[in-house]
Amino acid sequence: MSGLVKSNALTKDQALPLPQDAMTRNPSRGTTYDLQSASRIRVAATAELRTAIEPLELQDVPQPAPMSKAMLNKERMYFVAMCFPLFLAGWNDASAGPLLPRMQATYHVGYAVVSLIFISNCVGCVSAALLNIWLTDIFGFGIVITFGAVCQSAAYCIQAPQPPFPLLVISYCINGFGEALQDAQSNGLVASLPTNAVTKMSILHGVYGLGAFISPLVATQFAQKHRWTFHFLTSLAVSLMTACTLAYVTRFKSQDELLGAIGTVHTEETPSTSEGSKLRQMMELKVVHLMALFIFVYVGVEVTIGGWIVTFIIHKRGGSARAGYVSSGFFGGLTIGRVALIWVNQKVGERRVLYIYGLLCIALELTIWLVPSLIENAIAVALIGALLGPFYPIVMNVASALIPRRLLTGSIGWIASLGQTGSAAFPFILAVMAQKHGVQVLQPLIVAMIVFLLGIWLFVAPVSRRTE
Repeated sequence: MSGLVKSNALTKDQALPLPQDAMTRNPSRGTTYDLQSASRIRVAATAELRTAIEPLELQDVPQPAPMSKAMLNKERMYFVAMCFPLFLAGWNDASAGPLLPRMQATYHVGYAVVSLIFISNCVGCVSAALLNIWLTDIFGFGIVITFGAVCQSAAYCIQAPQPPFPLLVISYCINGFGEALQDAQSNGLVASLPTNAVTKMSILHGVYGLGAFISPLVATQFAQKHRWTFHFLTSLAVSLMTACTLAYVTRFKSQDELLGAIGTVHTEETPSTSEGSKLRQMMELKVVHLMALFIFVYVGVEVTIGGWIVTFIIHKRGGSARAGYVSSGFFGGLTIGRVALIWVNQKVGERRVLYIYGLLCIALELTIWLVPSLIENAIAVALIGALLGPFYPIVMNVASALIPRRLLTGSIGWIASLGQTGSAAFPFILAVMAQKHGVQVLQPLIVAMIVFLLGIWLFVAPVSRRTE
């Protein structure tokens, strides 16, 4: 092997033997380097092994060109557009809490039956998680993310006229499918943006919290009206605005085309990263499954609290129909935490700070469980929202650092889609438990889920290198 390397180091004119110091100069670059150790330099520079038959020379690593003002403006436009699906997702997820008691009263169903909307939503989310990569490879980023918004619009059209309960359940499946598609695509694009991706990810999910904060304020008003399903007309307006924005900004282009327009350097697609192989390689990464499990449980915690805390406050703390504002307090805290705690995350370290937030959340949940005070419970719920807020963007940022770039978009899409599945699965689990034991099981379940989250993070946090 060493003989092959030496022979390939010679020029086609058979250069003279090397001097004793084994140093030479590359005339095209004016760079001096050691040919005897060039293979080691080359491996360190490119992070990959080459065969011995290739010419042994240093390779320039492509660097992105400085972004022009027009490119920066276009990148900002992409980011703002991706905030629309997250606002819609927050709006959608948080509206269930204030409306659940009205659904039960209107359709004369208990906890277990009304929770079929969560199961249906879960089916839609799982379908999106499985089909996301395939749909994106066939139709492209722009079409898929816009189609997701259209699916949600269709679901709201079904829900607004107060349909029969079976049709209402089916509409939640369509809604979940559309929301999960948008969630996967928007997270993937923002993670791939070339400037300030970490901060953008926190702001992106802060916008989710903003939508989730506003929605219960509106839903609570409709929950007190005879035609409470007219709330879905406001949701329809938000989803149509989202669809139009996505169509205008993406122009139905692929993600590579959008990123290419802002000067992002791409690695050429090889047979090993073809459509079918990408999914296989992604599924072979342990870190992808750990983070998917984490987000699955985390979003379950988030939506279970937001969806069931109103029922808990009404039945266990003597709250009125205005208890829907407690849900707004939770999601308001979520919004503030995702933005205001960015500096804390950076100061302490994103991987370490998550343990601190988790332990504080457990302590606050215990006060809600054990202290029968509506005011204290409402304040604690808002603080829990603020502490839980940074979890999601932290996980996405860590994923961006650990997952190979060629698999990043698909992996984040998979992680985000499973998160939406958790948003449907755990509220249903709570409903089944509440049907048998009462809604007071909410707090023990949330404590157990947060403990489980911290246990998963023990396996994620030690991983520190991206595997190319």
